Amino acid sequence: MQLIPTTKTLHTFAKFSTKKGAHIYRIPMQAFPDFWVYAYLVFVDEMIVLIDTGSGFGESNQHLLDGFERVRAEEGLASVVDNLDYILITHGHIDHFGGLPFLLEITEAKVGIHELDLRNLTNFEERILVSERRLRDFLIESGVEAEKQEEIIRVYMVNKMLSRSVPINFTYNAIDMQLGRFEFLHVPGHSAGHVVIRLDDYLFCGDHVLNGISPHQWPERLTLNMGLGHYLDSLDKLERWAGADITLTLSGHNEPIENLSSRITQIKGIHTQRLERTLGILSEAHTVAEVSSQLFRKVSGYDILLSVEEAGAHVEYLYQRGLLGITNIEEIGQSKMPLLYQRLNDPIAEQMRICC
Repeated sequence: MQLIPTTKTLHTFAKFSTKKGAHIYRIPMQAFPDFWVYAYLVFVDEMIVLIDTGSGFGESNQHLLDGFERVRAEEGLASVVDNLDYILITHGHIDHFGGLPFLLEITEAKVGIHELDLRNLTNFEERILVSERRLRDFLIESGVEAEKQEEIIRVYMVNKMLSRSVPINFTYNAIDMQLGRFEFLHVPGHSAGHVVIRLDDYLFCGDHVLNGISPHQWPERLTLNMGLGHYLDSLDKLERWAGADITLTLSGHNEPIENLSSRITQIKGIHTQRLERTLGILSEAHTVAEVSSQLFRKVSGYDILLSVEEAGAHVEYLYQRGLLGITNIEEIGQSKMPLLYQRLNDPIAEQMRICC
């Protein structure tokens, strides 16, 4: 099962227009090898606004500048960066904000992000060290083999060490979740401070809803306000907020979503199936790593980490709701060792409707 977007998707420059006349340019960037993202350059009410920045890694910054040049020519500007007013970050993951250190050397645009992802940017080095520590503990508890733990940590850290802390000008709650015609909705789950941004009849949804794949899930064990429970609640929240007036939803990866409600239903269905499969696997005691190997079979590279985190998010969801117990609870107090989870068949917990 695919966990991240790959080069199988054709990533192209494109232009969109809202019903009220805002111009939106989609700029593709190769964030990492075989991994592409989109930034969006928006012209609205004499403002020029960039939504997300790419990773800052490899050719990502140059791809962003190439996109700026195409827009400059089409809009008849002398320069994009000299006229850029705001940079809005959908969430604090490096493939969406990693280009900021480069951009802030060439533009005076004001930068905004949600409070719960603020320190990902302003205290980047601290966040990486804390995240690495929590990830190591999680891998031990999940039963990942020692040699694979070090490989996972190395892959996790390699690109992040290329970025650095950057200053932020404002947070979204501080401006009452609105900037001109832009409106913001906090949708925690994929990231603690993830937001969806509305402009007229368009949405910019970052990684909250994606076409063709289900956005990656982390257990809240790693970061508060993440986790599958928060994510599913945020899907419901977004569907209510968006209503029926949205023409197109633009995401950080893959093609636009024309029917948001239908795509949300599909993603919920994916998680319902994974939760049911996880319960079936855990009719006998297993570690998270063993659950992962059965859910996702053979994976390699960065997908090893993603698959363990995804399995961990589903195990955590079921454990939090009383459907799972830890069978080796007496042993884990004596030393750091994997947790063994098993279905409890608790009659009260079994009344819960799985997922959606």
